[in-house]
Amino acid sequence: MTTTEEPVRSQSPELGAMTLPKLKTVATQLGVDGAAKMKKDALVEAIADLQAKNRDAAKAEREARREARNSRKKESKPAAHSNQDSDDDGDEDSAPQSGNDQRNNERGGRNDRNDRGRGRDRNRDRNNRDRAPREDREPVLSDDDVLVPVSGLLDILDSYGFIRTSGYLPGPNDVYVTLAQVRKNGLRKGDVVTGQVRQAREGETKQKFNALITLETVNGMSPDEARNRVEFGKLTPLYPQERLRLETEPNVLTTRVIDLIAPIGKGQRGLIVSPPKAGKTMVLQSIANAITTNNPECHLMVVLVDERPEEVTDMQRSVKGEVIASTFDRPADDHTTIAELAIERAKR
Repeated sequence: MTTTEEPVRSQSPELGAMTLPKLKTVATQLGVDGAAKMKKDALVEAIADLQAKNRDAAKAEREARREARNSRKKESKPAAHSNQDSDDDGDEDSAPQSGNDQRNNERGGRNDRNDRGRGRDRNRDRNNRDRAPREDREPVLSDDDVLVPVSGLLDILDSYGFIRTSGYLPGPNDVYVTLAQVRKNGLRKGDVVTGQVRQAREGETKQKFNALITLETVNGMSPDEARNRVEFGKLTPLYPQERLRLETEPNVLTTRVIDLIAPIGKGQRGLIVSPPKAGKTMVLQSIANAITTNNPECHLMVVLVDERPEEVTDMQRSVKGEVIASTFDRPADDHTTIAELAIERAKR
């Protein structure tokens, strides 16, 4: 009677927190048979079992490499001792050198020291060259890694980028993007990207930010299509050609008056000037709702900077669009970050 050892299942909280479609996607990528018909508990167990098997195989491979390395070290030690003994014998048999030979040896020793110094400098330069592009290298993926899908807004800084997964400000779940990935895929600040990151193994030291492994879409397009985009600064500016109709209901007079007196077109800039408490917020809400109702092809973005929190809540509840806000109690750097990133998002 034979007994088979069952793999130890990894009780990963990340797998339990994932939705059923994401679990099916991960299981399909790992090669789990029948993943499309399995329930959530079965998918979690199947993925955990496969992770445990892969970890055991990787551990056995590391132990085999370690044993081979130790055996090579043991074999090399007797050879080193024999070479040292032969050198000692040669020194005993050598005759005393003359004065000229001693001067030549001293000169040769100085040359050797100079050569060693130049060699150390070359090694130091080589190490600096190897260390410099290390941040630009793309992450390496092994066979037993589990990929988790992510999506968010790309924010590019000086020599790296981040995918903001929780809004327009930095968050704890942001994804790190190398400069090599940005250059390779032609990514730009404000792009909405989707991709995959490597899930941390059990017992592994968790990095502060996960690195982007694969890039799937950029603004709903494939990376190849997004790479050939025209830069926004090279586009030709034109007067508005398409009009935005704002009239919705007979009892809403604000938008009807705007259509009659100051019609708005796509790409047009406008300014509302009035004293405090005169109803500017109500006018903005009416315009935003009219655009959402009459022009569903438009992506509406409402950016509120240095506003009161209650006004932000009122705008979020009354407007059917993307509301981006930085209230007055936040630092001025957050106001600048949100405003700049929102402008770059609107360009894409």
